[in-house]
Amino acid sequence: MIVEGTYSWPLVVLSICISTVAAYTALDLAGRVRNAAGWIRTGWIVTAAIALGGGIWAMHFVAMLAYRMPMEVSYDLTLTALSLALPIVVTGVGFALVCDRVVSWPVLIASGLIMGCGIATMHYLGMHAMQMPATIDYDLRLVAASVGIAIGASIAALWLAFAGTVSSRKLAASGAMGLAISGMHYTGMAAATVWMRPDAADMVMDPALDPMALASAVAALTFLILFLALLASIVDQRLALASAREAAVLQRSQERFVTLYRRTPLPLHALDENGCIEHVSDVWLDVLGYELDEVVGRPLTDFMTEASARRRVEVDWPALLASQKVRGVEYQFITKDGRQLHCLLSAHIERDGDGRFVQALCGLVDITARREAEEQLRQSQKLEALGQLTGGLAHDFNNLLAAVLANLQILRKRLPDDPKLRQLADTAIIGAERGASLTQRMLSFSRRQDLRPVAVNMPELVHGMADLLQRSIGPTVQIETKFPIGLPLVKADANQLELALVNLAVNARDAMPEGGTITISTRGVSKISVDSELAVGEYVCLTVADTGCGMDSATLAAATQPFFTTKGVGKGTGLGLSMVHGFAGQSGGRFVLSSEVGVGTRAEIWLPVAAAVPIANEAPTAPPEQASLDTEGPLTILAVDDDAIVLMGTVALLEELGHTVVEAHSGKVALEILRQTKVDLVITDHAMPVMTGLQLIAAIRQDHPDLPVLLATGYVELPDGADQSLPRLSKPFSSEQLAIAIDAALIAPPADNVTFLRPRPR
Repeated sequence: MIVEGTYSWPLVVLSICISTVAAYTALDLAGRVRNAAGWIRTGWIVTAAIALGGGIWAMHFVAMLAYRMPMEVSYDLTLTALSLALPIVVTGVGFALVCDRVVSWPVLIASGLIMGCGIATMHYLGMHAMQMPATIDYDLRLVAASVGIAIGASIAALWLAFAGTVSSRKLAASGAMGLAISGMHYTGMAAATVWMRPDAADMVMDPALDPMALASAVAALTFLILFLALLASIVDQRLALASAREAAVLQRSQERFVTLYRRTPLPLHALDENGCIEHVSDVWLDVLGYELDEVVGRPLTDFMTEASARRRVEVDWPALLASQKVRGVEYQFITKDGRQLHCLLSAHIERDGDGRFVQALCGLVDITARREAEEQLRQSQKLEALGQLTGGLAHDFNNLLAAVLANLQILRKRLPDDPKLRQLADTAIIGAERGASLTQRMLSFSRRQDLRPVAVNMPELVHGMADLLQRSIGPTVQIETKFPIGLPLVKADANQLELALVNLAVNARDAMPEGGTITISTRGVSKISVDSELAVGEYVCLTVADTGCGMDSATLAAATQPFFTTKGVGKGTGLGLSMVHGFAGQSGGRFVLSSEVGVGTRAEIWLPVAAAVPIANEAPTAPPEQASLDTEGPLTILAVDDDAIVLMGTVALLEELGHTVVEAHSGKVALEILRQTKVDLVITDHAMPVMTGLQLIAAIRQDHPDLPVLLATGYVELPDGADQSLPRLSKPFSSEQLAIAIDAALIAPPADNVTFLRPRPR
């Protein structure tokens, strides 16, 4: 017999409410899954599974109690417990599959199939747990419909939970899901037909529980669990919002820190525990020439020279970690364009409350300009010391060469008529003369050569020596000249200027072995101070530029040093450029050398504009050669020199010229001789102890103002107030040069103003 049951509508409504609240709770808990990670996300998946799976089971159980049949009904506890566990497990599996993958329809359908089949199984397992004197038949079409509803409701639940349902739709979505789940249950119930068994009257059943009381208890417990789950979700949401606000505040603070850090007017950088760059200021980037994305994340040592990087890694970084701070450690950094910078680095380690490393805050100070200035000062001091040493050595060599040349010339005149002996003597004289030329270059570098400045027309000088220059450099090199109109005259020693120009042209030729072009040009600069080396005034710049191989920075820095040469052995003395440098400085100007590898070299000689000086090539009123014709008979000459060998050579040359010579080894002895002996001329060395040659001449002019004097020296730096027109003879000298100098001294007018220079006390 078919049993016809009836529904308790309050319990039906209660079951629908349970499914709706369970769906809402599950959707809310699933939202927590998206924002969680690790074991916290697993916890939220389990909680959502309990809420949805347990709620579906509670809805099913209450709905079963809502169906009233005219018989006693009880439930198998084992099957009932299994029906409770099954929806929780399959719901958890579905949530886990969706949350661990990209939400797509294939994933949603697969997860929904698992959940829907599990929930449908739960429904029919729960009905099988009913104990009653009846059997149940099922309409398979309605069973399939209930399973389809379960699968569809599961897919919808997963899609709403993980596909981005907004809060405003959550309540409507949960209501729809509740109705769908309830529809699944009541469709399944409609598929069942209950048949009373014939032996039902003889069966003894356990006393049935009150359906309303049991349903109320299950509903109350379910609502309590769902409420606690919602409360946990709300608390977590509030905590998440608070954390999000804190994170936003921290992010804004970090952004402000980064902005302030980048815009600070100092070259700063921050490093992590591995020494890699985390933050840099814009000034830091400007100093080294990099972009932000080119430095962040890279080790600081990537921007240092190899030596600095090795010291940083092996010594300074461990010391910084140990001492927490360093001050003023010097490193060499490499800019993006390859320049090397000298920088002082200071750093401080920041640690948190537990002593863990946070970051290293560092700052740079670019001291490249200071180091270059110090290097220039050291170079200048070195060159000054070298110049003083060179000048002293050149003077001593001149004295020695003076003695050698004097004796060789006398020896050659007195040799027998033997060609071999005369050839040996001539060779020795040529060697001594080359040594004299070398010492002249050394004196030029040390700015102690004897210059005779005149007013020089530079374009005329260059054009006048054009043939000489072309012969010196050969046919493969062309010479071009560029001179402006109306260029003023310059004050310079014409002979030394010609020699400097030849040296520059020869150097330019050697830099162009395959041929090229040398450009000689001039320009005037009026009433400016070019740099600290020159006084304010008017200058003319003579430029010699070539198209040769050029020089690197190291070669350029050493090019003007004496004896430095890039030529092969025996092909250069290394004094050409140093002579030009010394000549320009001694002339009141300067020498500037610039070069670039593969482009060429540019040499500039700056010379002051002439004012009230003799014109070059102007014929003297009384040439020394003419004066020598007017000299009558031999002279009595007082020769003064503290070097016995040099004095011996001078005496020999004077005697060879037919003069009578009186010798003196010091200024004091010379003055005593003059008090007792009448002489026609005094020839004196300058660099003598106790009383110099200038001091001796000043003393002579006090007592013998009309007595001619001649200063013979390797170099002369006349002090202020001394007689600048004093007749001079440069050592070493030949007998012909000595004769001409004697004639010039005899016709020289006496000085109008005489400065008495007191001898230095011993």
